[in-house]
Amino acid sequence: MIRSSIKKHFAGVIGFGLALLMLNFSARAESKTNTVPKDSPARIETQICIYGGTSAGITAAIQASRSGKTCVLLNPDSRLGGLTSNGLGWTDLGEPDAIGGIAREFYHRIYQHYARASAWTEESRARYVARCGLRPDEKHQLMFTFEPKVALIVFEEMLRDASVKIIPGRIKRPGGVRKSGNHLQELITDDGQTIIAAEQFIDATYEGDLLAEAGVSFTIGREAREKYQEKLAGIQTARATKNQLPDGIDPYVIPGKSRSGLLPGIRASAGGKDGEGDQRLQAFCYRMCLTDVASNRVAIAKPAGYREIDFELLLRAIEAGQTQRFFKLSPLPNRKTDSNNDAGFSTDFIGGNYDLAQGWNYAEASYRQRAEIDSAHRTFQGGLVWTLQHHPRVPARIRRAWSAWGLPLDEFSDNAHWPPGLYVREARRMVSDFVITEHEVHQEPGHIAADPIGMGGYNMDSHHVQRHVTPQGFVQNEGDIQVAPRLGPYGISYRALIPRSSEAENLIVPVCVSASHVAFGSIRMEPVFMILGQSAAVAAAIAIDDHAPVQKVSYSKLRKILLEAGQILELKENQTRE
Repeated sequence: MIRSSIKKHFAGVIGFGLALLMLNFSARAESKTNTVPKDSPARIETQICIYGGTSAGITAAIQASRSGKTCVLLNPDSRLGGLTSNGLGWTDLGEPDAIGGIAREFYHRIYQHYARASAWTEESRARYVARCGLRPDEKHQLMFTFEPKVALIVFEEMLRDASVKIIPGRIKRPGGVRKSGNHLQELITDDGQTIIAAEQFIDATYEGDLLAEAGVSFTIGREAREKYQEKLAGIQTARATKNQLPDGIDPYVIPGKSRSGLLPGIRASAGGKDGEGDQRLQAFCYRMCLTDVASNRVAIAKPAGYREIDFELLLRAIEAGQTQRFFKLSPLPNRKTDSNNDAGFSTDFIGGNYDLAQGWNYAEASYRQRAEIDSAHRTFQGGLVWTLQHHPRVPARIRRAWSAWGLPLDEFSDNAHWPPGLYVREARRMVSDFVITEHEVHQEPGHIAADPIGMGGYNMDSHHVQRHVTPQGFVQNEGDIQVAPRLGPYGISYRALIPRSSEAENLIVPVCVSASHVAFGSIRMEPVFMILGQSAAVAAAIAIDDHAPVQKVSYSKLRKILLEAGQILELKENQTRE
């Protein structure tokens, strides 16, 4: 069903790279950490089980070890580190001074790596700083831009230093959790070969698969404005002005002929009025790592199944005036890029992660269905680059400008130089007794966290969720939100990481936190996930020591240990950090 509906949405993008993706899962790419061998006992007992090899999972595992607890990191992904090691090397910061603890250690190790002359193979450090426009923090010895392979190396070093045990595998769906009442007892892998029994569990996945299997409440999509009285909630046609298509683009296969049908990926309407909720997901993409160094570059080939009609909207956008910003070229060291979405038609595969009519979405899709969606996104982005570089309807000056870029030979060598991890910006979000909303992000009166375990500070940032035909008969993107917190960095409440006590007493969720779609757009940044992962592990360790459910963890005790571990829980006016 998903395969069929994606074909209808964007025909021709399924299949290319699927086999490679599936093989890549079992290969467990480029990992040299302390991975448990295949002949390990089927049943593993530990104090803390962490599910998810994301940046949050890694910091949680490191902190669990530092807290003196036995822990196992079950990694369902082919590459450790989540998006931080999968191409997102131009860090979405917010406020650097709000980053502490293990997250800060990570960015310090990045700084130390690039302080060595040997790290610079394609350019000098000084040349990069001049080209980048974003200087390393020399005072605090932090660096927030890095190559994917370097992020992986640093994560692996930190995990080895903490003697973290890593098991490759993914949770069985359905039936992957055994519970007694509200107490999680065991996690079962989908191949049935591993059972992990633990006192405490941490769901550090982008998708929230563990929390769902544990029977914890969650939501998907956008709340209506009236749900939490959020001004930014729901459908956003009037606000959709950024990363927008040029005006006046005809949506039909044959311009002016509605009977010819809509171009791929365009819906007949926005599906409701502004402020109404829906279950649509903001767009995903791969954070492509590219280079213009000829000796380290491989061209992006025309994808199998490529069809011109799938990029007709791109060609019409160019003809209507989109002549640049087809994707970002955010500079990483050694003449590489972090290439993210940047305009009306760019790397975001808008609408490619759900189909309401067919009743599926990426968050709840099966593993095989997710692999199909991953492959479709990869083929879409490869087709985008190939079209810009080769299509005769693209003006020669644009083809020349973008033809210098290709995939680095020294990145993702096990995956045809393409990042294996799709940028899942948002999937499930837990619904607990406390929900972070835009009121908390703005620190409105009565909405300031009394129990912060870390800080957020980035814009409330949602990418577009759909393309639709306007009442005037033209194509428009919809869903983009980019609004900064009014008072700067804000505290993230511990209560947003813990389920309702009736649902799970020994599970903490540092990624798919209890937040509205609007608020999650600010929280969903990699440094924040690292911070929350560490804090989750501290709370889990306290719960073990005190024989208490996570809902009864003493905040005063939690706060004391977090501060001792270097976490930043508030920023006071005129505060400086040395």
